[in-house]
Amino acid sequence: MARCFIDLSVSLEADIASDPPGYTPEIEYIDHRQSAPDVVKFFPGMTPDQLPDGEGWAIEKLKIQTHNGTHVDAPYHYASTQDGGKPALRIDEVPLEWFYAPGVKLDFRHFADGYLVTAADLEAELARVGHRLRPLDIVVVNTSAGAAYGQPDYLTKGCGMGREATLYLTERGVRVVGTDAWSWDAPFIHTAKRWQDTRDSSIIWEGHKAGRDIGYCQIEKLTNLDRLPATGFTLSCFPFKIKAASAGFTRAVAILD
Repeated sequence: MARCFIDLSVSLEADIASDPPGYTPEIEYIDHRQSAPDVVKFFPGMTPDQLPDGEGWAIEKLKIQTHNGTHVDAPYHYASTQDGGKPALRIDEVPLEWFYAPGVKLDFRHFADGYLVTAADLEAELARVGHRLRPLDIVVVNTSAGAAYGQPDYLTKGCGMGREATLYLTERGVRVVGTDAWSWDAPFIHTAKRWQDTRDSSIIWEGHKAGRDIGYCQIEKLTNLDRLPATGFTLSCFPFKIKAASAGFTRAVAILD
C-alpha cells in the first residue's frame, strides 16, 4: 500500500511576520564562491580557482531562537515544575514515544480570532468526526491562523486553547498537541483586552500553564492542517535535541496510507 506524506512544517524564513519584533530569525546565506577562500585554508598552497569549478561549500549562518519555525515546546517552557511540583521536563528529556503516534485534527477555523476553546467545543468536534481520544493521541487544531502565516496579521489570528480545553486533552492521556497559530493560547492582543477588563492574571498563558498540572508538549506554527483528514494518519514530530532547552525544532510530517 502506498503512503502519502504531508509536510506540516513551515520553512524557517527571515523577513516575514512569523514572530514578534525582536524574536524573528536571521539567516545569512553564503554561496559556493563566497566560501571558496575559507575552504582553501584547509589545503596550504591552494588558491580558490583550483577548487573543482572554483566552488567551495554553501552554508548558512543562523541567528535564531528555539521557538522560531515549527517547533515543539517542552513542559519546561511553561513553568519550572509539572505534575504537581516535579521538575519540568526539558526538550532533551521528553519521552520519544510521545512524538510518533496516531493524529487527530480538530477544525476550529470557524471560531473568531481570540476565542477561547472550551471542553464542550472539544467534545462537540470529537463527536462530529467520530473519534474517542486514546492515550498518546497527538491532537492538532486547525485555526484561522494557518492561512495567515507570514502575513502582517498572523500574530493576531486564530482561536486559543485555554486551561479547561488543555486539561480536557491531557487528562485523557494526550501528551502532544499542536496548532498552526503562533501560540497554543489565544493571541496576546486578545488576552490583553480580557486582562484589562478583569485584572485576572490567571488568564495569561493559561493553556500553557496547564502544564504545571499535567506535563505535555505542544507543536506551534504548523502548516497544511487543512489538507489532513480528521483521523487516519500518523504524526511524526520528533524534536531536535538541544541540551536542557525549552523547545526544539521539528519537521512535523503526517503519514497516511
